[in-house]
Amino acid sequence: MKSHVIHILSSALLAVSLQACGSSTKIAFNPAVPNPYKVKAENIDKTKTEELRTGAEQTELYVPYLKGKRVGMVVNPTSIIGAETTVDSLLALGVKVVKIFGPEHGFRGNASNGTSVNDEIDTKTGIKVVSLYGKHSAPTTADLADIDIMIFDIQDVGVRFYTYINTLQHVMEACAANKKEVLILDRPNPNGFYIDGPILDPQHKSGIGLKPIPIVHGLTVGEYAQMLNGEGWLDNKLKCKIKVIKIANYTHDTPYELPVKPSPNLNTAQSILLYPTTCLFEGTYLNHGRGTLFPFTIVGSPFLKGKYNFSFTPKSIKGMSESPLFMNQVCYGLDLRDYDVDEFRKTKQINLGWIIELYKASPNKADFFNSKLSNQMGTIERLIGVSSFRGQIIAGKSEEEIRASWEPGLSQYKSMRKKYLLYP
Repeated sequence: MKSHVIHILSSALLAVSLQACGSSTKIAFNPAVPNPYKVKAENIDKTKTEELRTGAEQTELYVPYLKGKRVGMVVNPTSIIGAETTVDSLLALGVKVVKIFGPEHGFRGNASNGTSVNDEIDTKTGIKVVSLYGKHSAPTTADLADIDIMIFDIQDVGVRFYTYINTLQHVMEACAANKKEVLILDRPNPNGFYIDGPILDPQHKSGIGLKPIPIVHGLTVGEYAQMLNGEGWLDNKLKCKIKVIKIANYTHDTPYELPVKPSPNLNTAQSILLYPTTCLFEGTYLNHGRGTLFPFTIVGSPFLKGKYNFSFTPKSIKGMSESPLFMNQVCYGLDLRDYDVDEFRKTKQINLGWIIELYKASPNKADFFNSKLSNQMGTIERLIGVSSFRGQIIAGKSEEEIRASWEPGLSQYKSMRKKYLLYP
């Protein structure tokens, strides 16, 4: 797959240098580019998606239902209808939007991963924006007092440690407790064609994993909402009243080109498809592309010099990664920007070979999983979801042996999942 360069808004031009086999390529961040959220995905067969319509786009199915209601909206930059935000589109159609709720990265999507976001007034619409990634992760009773119905319209990528499904859970719990309905405008899952990874052990529950699902869960947001209700996973086993506007002409095997990047560091189609695998490197003493234009598609560290020819130098990038691991240090490792991501469709598995390879290549194996070395690292157990993985890598277990330890949980999940599917 071709490498897709995304120009990001920045207050000043910033160049990041990547070297491969002695050559140097300079990539400029251009502050004049009008649409910083556009994702280019040239290799997706668009003929398969021409008839696809997201839930949001089918306004005829839900705008009449909103008539006379005070509406809250959980949205971010992925919440669009054509070239306009869902908020602006619904306001133009006469919907009474009274409050906006923003998840991680904020309503406008300009906050880095893990950065707390404050409440504010949206300058364009004058509507109050309540942060769900700051002082609290769920709407309060006061937040919901002047709302009759909540719309959830956010593009997910189908991975357990991607936090938007946690936001969905918190919103459903708050709305259930306050007897408010949630209207879900469903969107395709770009990684929806497979299910893989160990089931999250409750002892490793965290902000990047709340429920016993695998890394790649194979559900749309609407389907996951049904699972949260059906499995009794909401607090106090509450049931949230939900209404899902389904995607038209969609199956889980439908390739989908995201028109907007789902978060600052998932800025290419390549990164979105590699993410279920390469985000595991957040639990290692390796930089996985943060501080470059290619997050989640390159991996390396200064300690791998002499082991790999490809190199890159992480820089501070406002709104993406202000303090990346190994900032301003040359890192050596893997360049996956041209990896054939169609392999994931063929194998229907995440790739464990890369983490096995890089552990073997690491000269400082005691540091490989040591999250105390940097606040930019996570713990591998929270990411993978189980206690055994660290020891399996250290012991030199094969991918097949590691996968065997995920059963029977993974197969049981696949069977349970079928109850909640809205699409073939």
